[in-house]
Amino acid sequence: MSNTPSSELHDLGIAQLTSALRSKQVSAVEAAQHFLARARQHQNLGAYVAMNEDATLAQARAQDAALAAGTAAPLAGVPIAHKDIFVTRDFPSTAGSKMLAGYQSPFDATVVTRLADAGCVTLGKLNCDEFAMGSANENSAVAPVGCDAPAPVRNPWDTSRIPGGSSGGSAVAVAARLAPAVTGTDTGGSIRQPASFCGVTGIKPTYGRASRYGMIAFASSLDQAGPMARSAEDCALL
Repeated sequence: MSNTPSSELHDLGIAQLTSALRSKQVSAVEAAQHFLARARQHQNLGAYVAMNEDATLAQARAQDAALAAGTAAPLAGVPIAHKDIFVTRDFPSTAGSKMLAGYQSPFDATVVTRLADAGCVTLGKLNCDEFAMGSANENSAVAPVGCDAPAPVRNPWDTSRIPGGSSGGSAVAVAARLAPAVTGTDTGGSIRQPASFCGVTGIKPTYGRASRYGMIAFASSLDQAGPMARSAEDCALL
């Protein structure tokens, strides 16, 4: 049984959450369930475009087993969500486009694999402008979770305003505490701008620092994967 009230889990940074997981104050399954519940509770923001609770909880149970066995990776049990520009086996990959409706990748992007190897538990896929081309996240052709039709992602600080793009779903998920860690991509500002608009931290690393394998391209000579989280410390850990 967790010693940390579930209402406080989303207020923890990645370092704090990792400590709570390793000290058995909370389990990976409890953490995953908490953030899945928050994502469902705040569907009006349009941040998530795909969730698979069975897959998420299976990953969380595996991380709890690793923690119990003393073989846990550095980020074991930390929930994460991925911009829907990275292909994933357990979740649809659409890049915000009807052209890829129903596409299920046979492999995970390298960024997804590396973070899974580090122990992260995938909560789902996050909304973005179609093929990452946009700066407002109003141009997704995919319906968010809980919606019947495509809808813009909404800034959680003021839902009448845009969150920035193209990684708007990623920035909103962090700002609204729907995930402690997320991935984004940046070609001409698509991490940095939504991070600024939503008051979170995002990093566009040096080109080539993170693999583009399995990242649906916008402009391959400029595209770059990067972390988004609440603080520089959290981004550094990712």
